[in-house]
Amino acid sequence: MIEIENLFVQFQHKIVLHDLSLRIETGTIHGLVGLNGSGKTTLFNTLFGLLNAQQGSMTYQKQPLRNQFIAYLETQNYFYAYLTGKEYLALFQSQNPAFDIAKWNEIFMLPLHQLIEGYSTGMKKKLAFMAILCLDKPILLLDEPFNGLDMETNQQMKLIIKQLREKQKTILITSHIMESLTTICDSISYLKEGKVEFTTGKAEFAGLEHRIFKEQNQMDLIKDLLD
Repeated sequence: MIEIENLFVQFQHKIVLHDLSLRIETGTIHGLVGLNGSGKTTLFNTLFGLLNAQQGSMTYQKQPLRNQFIAYLETQNYFYAYLTGKEYLALFQSQNPAFDIAKWNEIFMLPLHQLIEGYSTGMKKKLAFMAILCLDKPILLLDEPFNGLDMETNQQMKLIIKQLREKQKTILITSHIMESLTTICDSISYLKEGKVEFTTGKAEFAGLEHRIFKEQNQMDLIKDLLD
């Protein structure tokens, strides 16, 4: 289990995460939704250790959470220039020699012998996703993993994420597309102004989008503008 207690993160004079607490069971897929600036990416960066929390605790299986447990798929991935897809994956395969790049690429169909700088946005996303699969970590942080993907790859990625859950991986995932989360997540938390406003299980997913709009007091305003 991942346990986050009273997390507080501040940049200069701006509070980004405030008294954020969350528990994620091992072997589950947990979604995070919220408006831009609500703290989703900051939370991921803090869990991975790219940012330091001023207060609070983060544990995994009752031990301090360390990035050695985590594979992190960022929204925008950085790739070195003049590197082919195969060379990029080889950097990660050194940590897991059993990972079969050729077999996985039968699914993703990437031109691994070509330079990454010539890849499309979706191809770069698939390459980065293959890299974190290669790491075989118990925790996966997936920040907007479906951005830039075509419909077929979108479905393939969902199937892979579900299979990772079957292997007892613990997965945290963000998406601006609600359906992307409700079709694969076991639970979803709504972040508002740097803290968890509420968490819902599958039984409540049907009314989740309406609840979020209600929380933001936007529904009536939109109706008035369209009348």
